[in-house]
Amino acid sequence: MITLPSNQTMYTALLERDSTFEGVFYVGIKTTGIFCRPTCPARKPRFENVEYFSTPQEALYAGYCPCLRCHPMDKEKQKPELEKKLGDAIENSPSRRITNLDLRRMGIDPSTARRQFKRTYRMTFQAYQRARRMGEALHEIRTGEKVIMAQVNQGFTSASGFWEAFKQVFGTPPSQADAVHCLQARWIDTPLGAMLALADKDGLHLLEFVDRRGLENEIARLRRQTKSVIVPGNSAILEKVSEELKNYFEGTSANFNVPLVVRGSDFEQEVWRLLQQIPSGETWSYRQLAERLGQPTATRAVGNANGRNILALVIPCHRVIRADGSLSGYGGGVWRKKWLLEHEKNIKPSDTG
Repeated sequence: MITLPSNQTMYTALLERDSTFEGVFYVGIKTTGIFCRPTCPARKPRFENVEYFSTPQEALYAGYCPCLRCHPMDKEKQKPELEKKLGDAIENSPSRRITNLDLRRMGIDPSTARRQFKRTYRMTFQAYQRARRMGEALHEIRTGEKVIMAQVNQGFTSASGFWEAFKQVFGTPPSQADAVHCLQARWIDTPLGAMLALADKDGLHLLEFVDRRGLENEIARLRRQTKSVIVPGNSAILEKVSEELKNYFEGTSANFNVPLVVRGSDFEQEVWRLLQQIPSGETWSYRQLAERLGQPTATRAVGNANGRNILALVIPCHRVIRADGSLSGYGGGVWRKKWLLEHEKNIKPSDTG
């Protein structure tokens, strides 16, 4: 049986219509006899008038009917409609600049787009599309496109505007584009909430749940280490990890073969290498890891290295527990750790490679 977050956590998510909990739980409203997604726009019930379910089927078996506003029986978990509409518009034509006037013609209040994008992506809509266009421009310049053509292709009508926007994102003018190291970012929705993936041509540098405590510090540290800028985009690496995450959460495979770029001390890297040897559906203790390292007294150091892993799931630090069998802390939340361990018990060994 899947373990849900605490009732208080889920009720807070319901009040805030927190999209990171989409697919994690469904809420039954005792006073109306319906059940909803956590992002349902309907009026919110009192704390004592709700109960929670891990699947729509459980809510149906409990006698609840699906809500006609949020359609909790729909298989595909959808982003808020505004985000989906704008995200699709950007990806269909990354070089297009969508102005406030364009937004109004689409029936969207620019201030609403700004707030909603900032809440989800931690940058405004205009900043997001500017970074996306700059990423495309950098690619064009690096592949031999003349600066003036990159300027025109990305919708800038003046050279000064292009140079200023380029420097604002990358910290260097277009003529020095070859000196810029760029990490591309992708937002990946999962049944346990959204994840952020950062990658370059060499491999995946970071994969974390977006609500992980201290994520901003991890990103800032990675930027310093790689001397990189981060822009939204796509790549073969990001496509691969997205597909592998899809297979993982669907329970068809626990394999992660995406190339990784890891940074840490020799000891940390040895711990992370061992973590990747823990079979899906099994757990090891910190003591077992320390013994396998030949350092049986280094359990605390092993725990610290475990906590510094920034490649969630692909380096499965969630498979480490205390020697007494109890669960320890997890950067993505202990409730996620419980869910992941339960989920992996249902993935056939033949599917794990």
